This record gives sequence, C-alpha cells and structure tokens, in this order.
Amino acid sequence: MMRLKTYLFAAALVIISSCTAGNAVPEQGAKPCRIPEFGENDIEGELLVRFDESVADLLEKTGMTRSGPSSALSVCALPDVGEVLGMLDGYTIERVFPVDARTEASAVKDGLHLWYLVRFDSSVPAREVAERLSVLGEVRGVGYNRQLKKADEGKVIPLTPAMLQAATGATRPYFNDGLLPYQWHLVNEGDLGETKFTAGADVQVRKAWELSTGDPSVIVAVLDEGVDFTHPDLKAAMWVNEDEIWRSHQDNDGNGYAGDYYGYNFVAGNGIISTDNLSDSGHGSHVAGVIAAVNNNGEGISSVAGGDGEKPGVRIMSCQIFSGNSAGTLLDEVRAIKYAADNGAVILQCSWGYVSGSANAFEWTPQYATDEQWLSMNMLESLALDYFIHNAGSPDGVIEGGVAIFAGGNEAAPSAGYPGAYGDFISVAATAADYTPSVYTNYGPGTTICAPGGDQDYYYEYGEGSETGALGCVLSTLPYHVSPSGYGYMEGTSMACPHVSGVVALGISYAAQLRKHFRAEEIIDLLYSSATPVEQFWNTDEPKGYYKYVLDLGTNHYKTMDLNSYRGKMGHGQVNAYAFLQAIGGAGVPMTFPNVYVAAGSSKSYLPSAYFVGGESLSYSVEGFDPSVAELRMEGSRLVVTGVAEGQTGARISAGNGTSFEFVVTVRSQAQDNGWL
Repeated sequence: MMRLKTYLFAAALVIISSCTAGNAVPEQGAKPCRIPEFGENDIEGELLVRFDESVADLLEKTGMTRSGPSSALSVCALPDVGEVLGMLDGYTIERVFPVDARTEASAVKDGLHLWYLVRFDSSVPAREVAERLSVLGEVRGVGYNRQLKKADEGKVIPLTPAMLQAATGATRPYFNDGLLPYQWHLVNEGDLGETKFTAGADVQVRKAWELSTGDPSVIVAVLDEGVDFTHPDLKAAMWVNEDEIWRSHQDNDGNGYAGDYYGYNFVAGNGIISTDNLSDSGHGSHVAGVIAAVNNNGEGISSVAGGDGEKPGVRIMSCQIFSGNSAGTLLDEVRAIKYAADNGAVILQCSWGYVSGSANAFEWTPQYATDEQWLSMNMLESLALDYFIHNAGSPDGVIEGGVAIFAGGNEAAPSAGYPGAYGDFISVAATAADYTPSVYTNYGPGTTICAPGGDQDYYYEYGEGSETGALGCVLSTLPYHVSPSGYGYMEGTSMACPHVSGVVALGISYAAQLRKHFRAEEIIDLLYSSATPVEQFWNTDEPKGYYKYVLDLGTNHYKTMDLNSYRGKMGHGQVNAYAFLQAIGGAGVPMTFPNVYVAAGSSKSYLPSAYFVGGESLSYSVEGFDPSVAELRMEGSRLVVTGVAEGQTGARISAGNGTSFEFVVTVRSQAQDNGWL
C-alpha cells in the first residue's frame, strides 16, 4: 500500500532531442536525431516540435506565431513540415506559448517562441510522425506531450462543524481567527498535547507579524488543483486580473488566455477555476490557505502572509493543472509556469514532483537521480522554469527574478525528488511539531530547507477513528464539498512547501514595505542563512516510533526511524520567518524611481508611492525638464508620462517629505518598458 501526500508526476520519456548543434540547420536527409520510445503516459496524436531559429521570420510572416490555445491553425506554412503533416488525415498546429506582447521579447530571447504543438489523429503512431519530422531542416527537436499523473495525496481529515463551533472564541491575543490555536505549524506553544508538541517548533511567524503581515503587490502562483475563490477565508486573498472580465470568452487583455480573472484552468483550457469535481481533494485550496488565508477576520484559520485584517496580505494566482481524477499535460504545466511569470507572480508554489531516484523500488518506481537525467528527459519543463526564475519580477521592482519552491517528496527516500532537487530551486522537506523529520519525508541531497508538514502516523494517539493523528497534521482551508466546515487537515511535503512559499512572500512584502530591491538569488540565500538548525532539538538516544499508515491499519504496523541518519540532511534547517525578515531588513539596496520608455503619442502611468518609504501617506509633484519631448503630470495618486516627440528629457518626482528622485524619459516611435521594438 502506498500513501502519498505530494502530487507526483508519472515517469515518461519526454526528451525533445536536439537534432543539431548551435543554430546549424541539418541538410535534408541527414541522420535524424534520436526519438525516445513512446511511454505509457505519453499522448498519442500529439507532438511537441521545436523549430530552428532560421525559420523564425517565416513563422512570423505567415501568422503562425499568432496561434495558441484557442487559435490553432489547420495548415503549417513551413513547406517540408507541411508536406509531412499533410499526409495525415487532418492536423492542427499551435504555438506552445501564446504571444503576450508585454513579454514577447523575453520569450524570443529564451527561444520559447520556436515551440509548437501538433495535434493529429491518434490512430497514427506519434513516434512514426516524430521520426518523419526529425530529419527536416526546419526542425530542431521533436518529442511527445505526456499526461501528468496525480498520485494519491493521502487522506483529507475534515474539520467537523462541531469541532469548528468548539473553536469559536479560542483566539490568540494577536489574531481573532478561531482556529489559530490549532495551527501549531504557525504558532506552536506546545499546548496541543501532553507530548510531541514542542513550543517554538513552527515557522516563527508570530514575531515576524510585528514587522509585516504581507502585501497585495506580492503574487504567489499556486500550480495545483484549483483554489476555491469563493471560500470566505480565501476570496479576499485572490489575485484578480483587472484587465479581464469574469467568465468572459474573450482575451480582453491580449495575454493569450481568455477570461483569466483569478488565474487560468490549464486543464480545461478556460478561465473558470474549478474546485467542485467530486474527486477534487481540495489540495490547491489547502495550500493557498497556508500561504494567504485572510488573517484577523474572525473567520477560520490564520496564514503566514494573509494581512492583519486592515492591511491586506499577499495574493494567490490560481494556475490549475489538476482537476478531479484528471490531470493536465506537460503542455499545461509549462504554459502555467510561463503564465505565472508574465502576469506578475514572483513565487511559484509547486507541491508536486517526481518520485525520488533513491526511493524504495519495492514501494515506488524511482525516477530521476541526477541533474543530468532530469534535464535530458525534461527539456521543455526546465526551459519554462528557467524562464520563470529569470523573467519574473522586475529590475525596477522589489524583486528581480522569480523563486520556484517545490515539495521534496514523501517516499522517505534519502534524496529529494525533481524538479525541486535541481540547484536553482528550493526543495522542502517536512517536519513534525517537535522539529523531528516527518516519517514520510524525503531528505538528503537536493533538500535545501524544511518546514512543518504534519506527521499523522507519529501523532496517532491524538484523535480516534477517522480523526486519528489529526492534531499533528496541518490545518487549512478546504472547499465545502470536501469538508462541510470549510477546513480540514492534510500532511506531506505538499503542506511543508506552502509554509516556505508563505515565508518568502512575507519577506518580499517586508522588502516592499522598506522599499528595498533584491535579486531572487539574494532572497534565497537569506532564506537559507536564516533557517533554524533542527538537529539541536532531537533526542537521538532512542529512535522515533510511529505506526505506519495508522489511519488505514490502526496500530498494527509499528516502525522506528533513527534520527541520526537525518543529521545534516534536512537542508539548511527549518524556515524561520522572523530571522528571515530581520535579514531582509539588513540587506538589499534602496529602490529608485525607474527610467521611463514611452512611445510618441502614447502614455504610461506609475504609482510613485511604491518607490518612497511610507509612500502611501505622501503627496507628490513632478517636473519634466523638456516638455517638448514628454509631458508629465499627477492624476490622483498616479504619475502619467505622455510621449510628445522622439528624444530624451530629465525629470524629477518629489514627495511631500522632501525626498525626490531624478530619472530619464526616453521617447521613440515605439517603446516597451525594457527598451525598443
């Protein structure tokens, strides 16, 4: 029997083999690149094709670049490719990453504009079509799309309405959320049980809240099941795309995705985030609640970065890649990752991954064991993640680059699972309410940090029947069809992961409050250096005992774990929100008002308060040194810059407290934030 609380993608050969080196184009009839064997999770009738850079202009001129999820084409304009595909009984072709004019320059720079999806009759073997395409000079690489598998995430333990009623009035002195006293993972006072609850074995967020409780400018993209945006503890925490219309079938903001109001449902291919499938576990809503459920609203739970009741907290962008028993595909995953970066998210919350390469082969199917294996088998996935960590955020904002955070896996394996184990990402192991490693957690190489994830099998004596061990798990929000109370318990590195995402979001919020700028890698370094070593709290004189699968088997399968074997293998330590925010306060560089690029005859607006400490309470005035080049004016709280004629002019924006910034306005016939078209 296997019980898994982190979503695991199935193993599949999805190599997009490179046919040539560099930008060289192979001669027609040259030896084809290696095509992988078709795996059990690969999808017939679909191929991912990477075209050569030499045909980029032709793709643009023929309109192929304007294709996307809702605008597939029935003809390929590339002659040789069209000839091969024309032998099929109908096909469609679309760009993998639809054009977003705001970020197209970055997509082109990273080569993402050359990736296309071809769909055709599934009765024709995908490998056969791949082999025909692989010899063409216009094709740089070809491989399969694959179905992602949602593994058994373990039992959800609903909080019954009676338990919710009993919690009414049981508040902590700082927030009035009735269930906070049961959230040991946020504030652990050691009072939930006679044993196994150690005061302070939490994410140290209590003192961190004195510095920051979150900021709505910080967006966390949750790649998971859909997030319940109607939940009373979540609806005010949702990111909203103000340029879209709820339930619209039109792409009103031109980002390539129609109706993406709270995010996008990549499984269904529309903007309607869903959580009401009878097979939904509530996983996405549970994760979101840990990060940003609204604090101090007298409702349910508290969260790491959910504001203070007056000031709002961070925002949740729902990027749905699972739905019920269905899961999306590799295509959906990579689109979701790029979408998150392009639409303002700076944190990628990923409670999913592949089975650790060192997992017990009797219980699991081990997957990638090295960076080389993961990279070679998941080229498009790695490229999309690279795009996020390099292109999220802004060089003029609080954070430049994005932070990708993954669950480390639940196979009790001595190495973390990929993609999290790759060095560019954060990989989270799970701990119990006494700092000990959770009995299921992966650890060792690839693990970079740990956080509370719950440990039901260890806390077996707390609760009876279906509630056995519940107090030792993580309490958060759930859709009402999953839990009648709207709340419940889950466990896993899936639950440890959002604690780290929440703390990172809290740190970036504090940086925004201080008007400081950081690179993403600096944020990660500070997160690691501020973590609390957990080994100091362990009693290694005797093993940690637990009942494996206690909810299923009761107390019939007693096991022990030697804590000494985990020493030095739980990453840099347990995430420490207060120490992290203190480190943020002593680092970074002061933000300055950015130089402005604007097209002649058009206008751009900015919010000056984002660049001045305490800027929300200040008044502003602006001066342009050459009005023949650009006009600058304040409209309410916003600065509006209008290009008049090509050229450059200096400008100054001044705040009511006497501080000011000088900047340069550059006007050309066409302009973007980062330069010229």
